[in-house]
Amino acid sequence: MNLAFYIHIPYCVKRCGYCDFNTYTPSELKITEGLAQISNSYIDLLLMEIKAAKVQVGQSANVPSIFFGGGTPSLMQPDDIGRVISAIKSEFTLLPDAEITMECNPDTVTKESLAAFRAIGVNRVSFGMQSAVKHVLATLDRTHNPENLLQVTTWAQEVGFSEISVDLIYGTPGESLADWQTSIDAALALPITHISAYALIVEEGTKLAAQIKRGEVAQVDDDLTAEKYLVADKAFTAAGFEWYELSNWAKSGSLSKHNLAYWLGDNWWGAGPGAHSHLNGKRFWNVKHPNLYKERVLANQSPVADSEVLEELQIESERLMLSLRLPSGVDKQSLNELQLAELSSYVESGHLDQANWNQGRATLTLDGRLIADRILRQILL
Repeated sequence: MNLAFYIHIPYCVKRCGYCDFNTYTPSELKITEGLAQISNSYIDLLLMEIKAAKVQVGQSANVPSIFFGGGTPSLMQPDDIGRVISAIKSEFTLLPDAEITMECNPDTVTKESLAAFRAIGVNRVSFGMQSAVKHVLATLDRTHNPENLLQVTTWAQEVGFSEISVDLIYGTPGESLADWQTSIDAALALPITHISAYALIVEEGTKLAAQIKRGEVAQVDDDLTAEKYLVADKAFTAAGFEWYELSNWAKSGSLSKHNLAYWLGDNWWGAGPGAHSHLNGKRFWNVKHPNLYKERVLANQSPVADSEVLEELQIESERLMLSLRLPSGVDKQSLNELQLAELSSYVESGHLDQANWNQGRATLTLDGRLIADRILRQILL
């Protein structure tokens, strides 16, 4: 069986105002150690969990992808990232063409560190660009200088990375259509093979949500956000990037294997605090706080906080939800009569492709992508 690995690195130098991910700054954790010591001790815990994963999986598994996410994985020492890759290779079968991705903050890498990450086996990097406009980055509480993106992506290319991705966020309060076009143009000027573009979701409990509630920051304009998606898709397509999931575009041959593992419902193991796993129809997730995670692992206890066995109806609903986000869409034969009736109205309205529908598949048109969540809610009720 295939088993993708997600490795969570929960540390950030500063918390971004829009972020509700399971991340912590050293001051929040009352850590006084240097980054090198944090890196070394935290990786030791991950190695123990990876070893335990082998026992739970209970069979030989092929690993097609490893993804270091966070947080800020590029804060870790290259040798420590290498220890994780070696541990997975030791306990499982790391496929020869495995994709090994590391998320990077542009401010936390040098040409030397990128070369070191490449040397220990990382073969794909994803930079958190978010925007090329300084006032937009300021609203998001991002600390990097947007002018650094060309430098760091060029370094990545020079040290041997052939797969380079950037993440963009659109819909930030105060971001005009011209601002978004500036970010698109800046991204397309980089030596990249993959782009992710996500509409900003203002999560309850974040600094940005509080600012909006107090009236300090404007509300998100949903109509403008939809227009920005259309502008992005047109620009990315014209530049040779192919849409392969609602929020992701790639050059030919550069689709993310790890992302596809999620969207196709494959097995994956998430290591680290708060990381989620999916194994043969069972979903489980670790305790969120790094200190509790550390206590559990050092005591040889499972870090799992809770789990659920997915029922057949849940599996089918998730398969439908994930498949419709992809260009290949959903086989009509897998749908019930009510779902077919609901979806047929979206064919008539132009949100599902008529030609593909006639050939037995439900696939989103460009307009359909804008209301994908609404369509899914309708057929999953």
